[in-house]
Amino acid sequence: MRHILAASLAATMALAAPALAELDPGDAAADFTVSGFQAGEAVSFHLAEALATGPVVLFFFPAAFTSGCEAQAAAFAEAIDQFTAEGATVIGVTGGNTDRLAEFSTQHCASAFPVFAIEEGMARDYDARMMMRPGWTNRTSYVIDQNSTIAFSWSEMSPYEHVDQTLAAVRALNVE
Repeated sequence: MRHILAASLAATMALAAPALAELDPGDAAADFTVSGFQAGEAVSFHLAEALATGPVVLFFFPAAFTSGCEAQAAAFAEAIDQFTAEGATVIGVTGGNTDRLAEFSTQHCASAFPVFAIEEGMARDYDARMMMRPGWTNRTSYVIDQNSTIAFSWSEMSPYEHVDQTLAAVRALNVE
């Protein structure tokens, strides 16, 4: 009986855990075009075009209007001037609550950067699918260099270190 209970618990934990696999530095970043919002206005984004002007910080968050995602978006908004000073473009992407992204872009992103809805293919390409909530994305942040290569990745469900980690990685690119 104890073995059955332990196996059941292990299976439940595996299904409940987010997928924290991410692409590694040196991996190719898949090109993509997405639609979303900045300051409540519809915008689109094409990775290859953005990389022509500098690195891109691509952060996946589970869903708009969830407490961790609100904190993460606010932290990126507060640091946007630092990213801009380093020549980086910051974008947020999610698969969850995408019908509310226009409102989220003004309230929690402070209109400082755009947020986009993704499709399953992009979540798969960037290893950002959340296993416990199909359709949602896990919390993974990438720095993509101008060669369309992953320079840095950080997967952690806590929203609090993503800004510091990606900003340090962008700064390291500028030192090289």
